[in-house]
Amino acid sequence: MSRRTVTAVALTLVSALLLAGCGQDEPRTGPVGPPSTRGSAAPASGSPFWVDPESDAARQVRRYEAQGRTEDARVLKRIADRPVAEWPAGEDPVPDITRAVRGAAAANRTAVLVAYNIPHRDCGMYSAGGSHDAQAYRNWIDSFAAAIGEASAIVVLEPDAVPHVVDGCTPAQYHDERYGLLAGAIERLKRQPRTRVYLDAGNPAWIDDPGKLVEPLRRAGVARADGFALNVSNFQRNETVRAFGAQLSGLLGGTHFTVDTSRNGAGPLPGDREEAWCNPPGRSLGVPPTDRTGDELVDAYLWIKRPGDSDGTCRGGPEAGTWWPEYALGLARRATS
Repeated sequence: MSRRTVTAVALTLVSALLLAGCGQDEPRTGPVGPPSTRGSAAPASGSPFWVDPESDAARQVRRYEAQGRTEDARVLKRIADRPVAEWPAGEDPVPDITRAVRGAAAANRTAVLVAYNIPHRDCGMYSAGGSHDAQAYRNWIDSFAAAIGEASAIVVLEPDAVPHVVDGCTPAQYHDERYGLLAGAIERLKRQPRTRVYLDAGNPAWIDDPGKLVEPLRRAGVARADGFALNVSNFQRNETVRAFGAQLSGLLGGTHFTVDTSRNGAGPLPGDREEAWCNPPGRSLGVPPTDRTGDELVDAYLWIKRPGDSDGTCRGGPEAGTWWPEYALGLARRATS
């Protein structure tokens, strides 16, 4: 992820919506049904979201066990046994999505997906890339949505896309196109009957004034989404994110939101250090994914950033998005839940 620089209704009603097949992020009363043994795993936390039995973390656990590293395997299960978002490939999202939604359906759970392929992505930084033009992106989103079909899914839409407009990193000539593409993506994804969409809004250490996000989020179509997403791939503590989210929600008329808790258990890296968002040392896993947040505005705590995936080639890390088992083990060892 990029520069995450220093980045609901009542519980029973939301749970009922999920059980009724109402799409994305929320359900608030525990597992939707018994886990299946066919290509899926039961979340250790009792969350209603799908656990990938073939994730990098799960495969690493098996390698450690084969090597006799039983303690490392035990520790890493704190990641492997919990639901983590799927980031479908930019070239063709269909295979990754199909596998996720089929696994989730077999377990009667909800797949968590990230759409991350906007043109001019990440301002040319560690996660640069994306569709080569607007029409290619529309085609990609259409394929993404069609692959979900009628499955129960949560989609976190385009991390960084709106905040990079707000902070000026994305050149002005692309702003109108980006707003249109995001609004179109929300409209397309919401045609799927059980899909919920949360538009990324950065984190409070990046865009510290929620008022700056209001008009950009509106132009990007947040009113048609199920809410906005905060703290994706960042390390801000839950209390900080919730307070920021409540302010932003109020400015948007009560819009709900989700929080990425994948690596925020120890909070952000202390001090104003360069690239504090990029593979910071000493961090830990946060609250496991759940829809039981205790906050009527927070639809779910999710692990959107895959714990153990590198933020980029900083602090000795591999390329962005590459599995880094040593970093994963550190996150898991420091976890308190």
